[in-house]
Formats: sequence, C-alpha cells, structure tokens
Amino acid sequence: MHTLAQLKNSELKGITRLKLTEDLKEFPREIFDLADTLEILDLSNNQLSRLPSDLHRLTKLKILFASNNLFTQLPSGIAECKQLEMIGFKSNKISAIGENVLPLTTRWLILTDNKIPQLPVSIGNLKYLQKLMLAGNELTALPDSISRCKNLELIRLSANQIKPFPGVLFSLPKLAWLAFSGNPCSGQRGLHSHFQTVAREDLNLTEVLGEGASGVISKAHWLCNAHNLPEAIAIKVFKGEVTSDGYPADELDACLAAGNHDNLVQPLAKITQTHCSALIMTLIPNDYYNLGQPPSLESCTRDTFTQGQAFNIEQVTQIIEQMHDVVKHLNHKKVSHGDLYAHNVLINADTQILLGDFGAASTYGHLSPQQQQGVQRIEQRALQYFCEDMLSLCEPEGKTSSAYKTLAARIIHTE
Repeated sequence: MHTLAQLKNSELKGITRLKLTEDLKEFPREIFDLADTLEILDLSNNQLSRLPSDLHRLTKLKILFASNNLFTQLPSGIAECKQLEMIGFKSNKISAIGENVLPLTTRWLILTDNKIPQLPVSIGNLKYLQKLMLAGNELTALPDSISRCKNLELIRLSANQIKPFPGVLFSLPKLAWLAFSGNPCSGQRGLHSHFQTVAREDLNLTEVLGEGASGVISKAHWLCNAHNLPEAIAIKVFKGEVTSDGYPADELDACLAAGNHDNLVQPLAKITQTHCSALIMTLIPNDYYNLGQPPSLESCTRDTFTQGQAFNIEQVTQIIEQMHDVVKHLNHKKVSHGDLYAHNVLINADTQILLGDFGAASTYGHLSPQQQQGVQRIEQRALQYFCEDMLSLCEPEGKTSSAYKTLAARIIHTE
C-alpha cells in the first residue's frame, strides 16, 4: 500500500505497481509521473466515478483495478491503453458499457456485482479475452458476437436475469469453466429432503478452518446431536451476498444435488434458517493438502503449482482416474462443477483426492438434452485441462514410460 503523500513527494519514482486507497474522489494527476514504469495500478476502495481521458499516457499499464468505487459506466479512456490486459471494476454501479470502450488487448475482465443490463456488440472484437467475470449484474442475454471470442476459457454469468440459456456459449472452442446458476434459465433449486435439516443452535463452532468468497468454514461439534450424524464435522456458513461466482444459496443447492462420492467432500446436512444458511460436512483429515494453487495474473485461467512439485506415473494415473470418476458422477447428477481446478482439490499421501468448492457450480437437469450435452462438453474440457496439468507434474523418468504415453493419448482424444 502506498500513500498519496509519497506520490506527491515524488518518492515512488520507478515503481511498477501502485496501490492507493485514500477515499479518493479524483484521479491524482501525479500518477502520470510514473508513466515510464507503471504496469499495475490499483485504485480500489475509493470514491472515484471517472478516470482521465488521457489514461493512455500510462504506456506501460497492463493491469487496472478500480473495484468498490462509484463508477456508473466503464470509462472510455481505457480503450486507448495499448497494453492493458486485465481490467477490474467489481462492485461499482456500472449500468452501461459503451461500444469499443474495451482495449483490444483485454485478456481478463472483471465486472462482478454491478448493474449491467447488456454487453456491447463490440465485445466480439476481444480476440485475446480468456476470463470474463459477470456474476451479479442484470444481463438478460449475451450478444451473438461473443461467439468471436475464440480464446474465452472461463465465464461467470451467475446471479443475472438471463432467460433462455445462452446457447452461443457452445460455439466457443476453449470454454472450460462456466457458471450460470441464479438465472431464470437455471431452473428451481431443489428441496433435497433426503438431507436432514438441523438447527444452528445445535452446533458450537470451535475453530475457523478457512474462508472463501462465499463463506467461512469452521470445525464444529454438536451440542445436541439428535440426528445420528458423525461427531467430527465441519460447517460452512454462507455469507449471503453475491460473490464472484454467484449466490451462496446456489452453492448449497449444487453441493446437495451432487450428493455423496468417495472423491467429493461429503455433505451431511443443511441449515436453512432465516439468519443462517449453512452446509454441514464431514471433517477432512489433517493430512490432506491443496493439490494446486490458483491461477496467477500471468497464467490467467490456468493453475499454478509449487516449484518442484512432482508425482510418479502411478500417482498421476491414480489422480486422473479419480477425477474422471467424480466427473462421471457429477454428469449423472446433472451438476456442472464450473471450477474444476487442482486448487479446488485436496490430496493426501496415499494419493486420495477430494474435490470441493462448489461456488461456481450449476445444476442443469432442466435443460434440453442438447443443452445438457453442451454443458457436459464444457466440463469435459476443464477435465482435459486438469489432466494435462497432472501430466506436466509427472517425474521425468515417468514421462518415458508406456503408461505415460497411453495416458497422454487418452487425454488428447478425450473430446
């Protein structure tokens, strides 16, 4: 974090990344003094409503964050920023995006939690676009021109007003991660009466295990276990507001719809009280750890991995077979995970995996057979990318084995 005083006193000369959060109402013109080096500009959590029309003077600018401000429209000045790849205007008040406002270099666009009713036709000109975050807006449809975004790999459309399912998505050759819950086209949430409903008052939360965009996971124990459920449990209490993936209520719905599988974090019960929506799960043993790390600013849509991380060919095969089996199970349940990534997978020393985090999941049993097949093809592409990542982690000696070659050939011909 930097200060406005540092900027005005010319103390930040030569920096490549600037972050200012000081209740700003106007863009500080002194930022232009950093034009020779500035690559990342973060002006989130201020009170800005406009950016200067000559923003393109920041000739090295690659990443611009302006979330949690007061913008009502996407600033036209960003269009002339010739190297701008990543743009974030989450949680503003944006209700309009003009034609040709987005730079043609855009790879990653974050417009979550705004009031956008439609996308410009010119979005089809963004041939480098890979990740598009649009959850929590007022979209009713997608323009046909999005079919020209041939490099689009991830799109979040949850919590909008989309009525007919956007079949144009099936024409995108690289699309692998799709979230569309919380729309009129998503159908009704299930009752899931085969899962017991428990009261929040029956549980004591003892230790926070983790926190994500949609909720907080804690270790818990029963004060009153009248439901014959396991004593060792975890609880995810949902926050209630829209997240980058959609509504927490849809995450709960998808988790319960997916049901039980050896390679899924097992749901046990639910809490659906007015003041508390939560999922009761089995407590994951301490020896499990994250298989991968989330994508970086550079990798955009692809996971990253710990340097030196490797598995032998038997372990790689075991991981891939388990993931194939869990995706087959989800297909049967008509649940698209939407976020099929190694960073959402836990693994232990015995190479047993657990897939979790259903924040981007969508149920699709209400769609037409053709649409269901389209959703499954998209998820299958994510599975293919996951398998490619696992092959890349194979130890060098394993990569010369016949088992590796067989596995690689199987993955190549997945689609």
